[in-house]
Amino acid sequence: MSLHIPLVSSTPAAWPLGLPLLGGEPAETIFRELQPAGTAADFTLYHSGDWLLGSATAAPDEAPEAAAHRLYSALFRAVGDRTLARIWNYVPKINAPDSTGLENYQAFCRGRSLAFQAELGAGFTQRLPAASAVGLESAALAVIFAASAHPVRHFENPRQVPAYAYPREHGPRPPSFARATVVPRPESRADVFISGTAAITGHTTLAPGDTAAQLGHTLENLRAIGRASGVGETLAAHQAAARHLKVYIRHAADYPAIAATLAAHLLIAGDHVNYIRSDICRAALNVEIEVTLLDAPLTA
Repeated sequence: MSLHIPLVSSTPAAWPLGLPLLGGEPAETIFRELQPAGTAADFTLYHSGDWLLGSATAAPDEAPEAAAHRLYSALFRAVGDRTLARIWNYVPKINAPDSTGLENYQAFCRGRSLAFQAELGAGFTQRLPAASAVGLESAALAVIFAASAHPVRHFENPRQVPAYAYPREHGPRPPSFARATVVPRPESRADVFISGTAAITGHTTLAPGDTAAQLGHTLENLRAIGRASGVGETLAAHQAAARHLKVYIRHAADYPAIAATLAAHLLIAGDHVNYIRSDICRAALNVEIEVTLLDAPLTA
């Protein structure tokens, strides 16, 4: 069974990525009642309420840096005067080297960063939205965005160096994303997008290859970004928020233990969870978790 992209709904617009689903719900449904909104540049567009959503894929086997730069340049044209809140990136063979010797992820990051800088100028890092980038088994880079008609706020995790400030050891251009983006709603509530989160403190990978230890560090990072973004370290548990979680797992054999740990320490009744077999952006990382909270109360 395969997981669909975050835009999947009951409409025919669902677009399969081919990511193996290990457990949890058979599809992810964050945005509902999608209405086709035409195309712009390379992106197919949808409306969901006041959200603008878009998806695009590069040409098969297009070099990751060139593909990222081209698709992100098109993305800015598609977004128009809205504000980016969340981007999902799916990078083919994310840990493999490209033709220049860089990891595909590092090459992707360079193309993405250069596109952001060209569009937003020297201060672009302060306007970066939440994002994730995980491996894809197909040959074409895929990018999905959610853009808001309302102002947004971006947040960093105090336990981590901002990704856009990583030192050069992680690649010639650092990753371009915020750790969380908050879209305020009335009455001190918000939609909150927490980026893909893994066992990184500062900019260092913790417990390389040790899935259980990495999961513990990942949960600590989720609690920290929850506090920083205003939803609290429980991530709005028992607060009448719709909680959507995607858990990316490098080794399928780790799924039962990961699911049991999350059931004991993170998940509550009513959560929407997908467990997905996917490579992670660093070869030493075995698990990554992203969280989306809809209509969550802000505590700070």
